Amino acid sequence: MDARDKRGHDEGARRFGGGHAEPLGFWAGAVCAKAASMTDDAALVLFSGGQDSATCLAWALETFGRVETIGFNYGQRHVVELDCRATLLNAFNSLDARWAGRLGDNHTLDIPTLATVSETALTRPMEIAMTTKESGEAGLPNTFVPGRNLIFLTFAAALAYRRGIKHIVTGVCETDYSGYPDCRDDTIKALQVALTLGMDRRFVLHTPLMWRDKAATWALAREIGGEALVDLIREQSHSCYLGDRAHHHAWGFGCGECPACKLRADGWARYSAAS
Repeated sequence: MDARDKRGHDEGARRFGGGHAEPLGFWAGAVCAKAASMTDDAALVLFSGGQDSATCLAWALETFGRVETIGFNYGQRHVVELDCRATLLNAFNSLDARWAGRLGDNHTLDIPTLATVSETALTRPMEIAMTTKESGEAGLPNTFVPGRNLIFLTFAAALAYRRGIKHIVTGVCETDYSGYPDCRDDTIKALQVALTLGMDRRFVLHTPLMWRDKAATWALAREIGGEALVDLIREQSHSCYLGDRAHHHAWGFGCGECPACKLRADGWARYSAAS
């Protein structure tokens, strides 16, 4: 782990409980020698417009000197999250002068093929439900889009390669989550290896929320940006899988019934009770 990686990891762990997929020793030779061509004080954040990615953006703005963002239009039912991204980015610029100086380009990629090959409740107008044993996916909600985070991170790495950025930040976690296998720590570690070897460039995938539940994610936002950041994320970020911006709750907008809303509401209730 070089000085930049260690500083980012130690700072995140000490201040905000963050971390990243630790590099594996077997690529320490020729691949790491390529790292010199990558910008060491810049990060690319996977920014959907949701609670988790907004919190990760704040974390990155506190950790790196330059931060770019990337979002994806993949035929999701809750495409309204892309509108929330623009609102949040404008607000981040106003919230902290330091952040305004660090926040760089925003990128949006269209990947409609993901919806074409995914017959899920996240990309099709169907009822959200748990899968059955007969489907071979027991235990997962039918909102699971196979390979979604793998594809997102691969596209992000391709863009980071072109932009000369080594650090990629994503809001995946395996605490309060729906069981998606591409959110797990082991998956992210394996993908970091594959991306680094496959592109012959050193990438570091940071997952500040990997071991945090939703209540702790709200607490992290408060620790980074105070109540102003909590209020911004609560009112302007979007989690609801149905794209509902009509119903307002203490924790923000949403239908209140989909898995994403329930996780967010439960986390807010536990955070509020502890505050």
